[in-house]
Amino acid sequence: MSSEFNYEMAAGMEFRDMEACKRARAIKRADVDKHPNGNFDIRVIENEEAFRFAYIMDIASGIKRALDEGRDKYVLILPAPNPNYALLAHTINQLDIPCHHVHTFNMDEYADEDGKTAPRTWKGGFQYWMWNDLFSKIKPELRMPEDQIHFPNTDNINDYTKMLEDLGGADVCYGGIGWSGHIAFFEPHLGREFVGDMDGFLEQGTRIVDLHPITVMQNCLYADAGSAGDWSWVPPKAATVGPKDLVNSKLVSFWDGFGAGESMWQRFISRLAAHGPVTPLVPASMLQIIKSELILSGPVAADCSTETSERRVPIEF
Repeated sequence: MSSEFNYEMAAGMEFRDMEACKRARAIKRADVDKHPNGNFDIRVIENEEAFRFAYIMDIASGIKRALDEGRDKYVLILPAPNPNYALLAHTINQLDIPCHHVHTFNMDEYADEDGKTAPRTWKGGFQYWMWNDLFSKIKPELRMPEDQIHFPNTDNINDYTKMLEDLGGADVCYGGIGWSGHIAFFEPHLGREFVGDMDGFLEQGTRIVDLHPITVMQNCLYADAGSAGDWSWVPPKAATVGPKDLVNSKLVSFWDGFGAGESMWQRFISRLAAHGPVTPLVPASMLQIIKSELILSGPVAADCSTETSERRVPIEF
């Protein structure tokens, strides 16, 4: 009897090239950091504590280096909050690093069904946690001025890309690849109209978007949502930066290894984005063709096997 079972992907998956998915899934740990594009650097940090330390030090050292160079501005795009931001604030305070030259632009913020973004006081919002974990923890005498701390919102969404451009674009755009393949909240379904037109896709700036169902599932696993898997808690829309904001950045630095379940769910999507076709249907695949780096934690870099015999431990009596 044959053990083969062939089927099509579930409805709702925007990228439906099964062969490309199989090739991505088959990439071994030993090959995951190899890529022919010299503009795209993939690295693996095996130890998870070292991974977190390296992320914090990467941000802090960039701020300090710009200060030492006498630069009057250093522009960062920052991803969704996570507890590691408190370590960044602690590092800045311990090393007495003035941040008066730093301009921050958060990637995204939740919005309701009418596109109205969450207020700073909402405990589920990105503004709330960025202030709670990072900005409020930096000593006042070291903290960047509040008018240099930016979040996309209902009022500025049509100007957010220009605000970045007026500062010369981001020096570094930090982020990570979403389960759906998104960048920030720029989702795969937004790429439908740009299939075959990657240049047009790369010209898209900030906007209010509908969240993809996979993104809703991903975000309801995080601590901000009580780690309860409560998909009803996640708002339906978000304000987000777009591909153009990454293109305009001097460096895009994506770090895959934070989040629910040690981010093992990123094993597949990191491979597909980094080694699969460059397509608007996998927005993060744009990393392959711009100045970017992708740093993977050990668990994310590990082999992406779907063979249950390799993962499942049998119960024996």
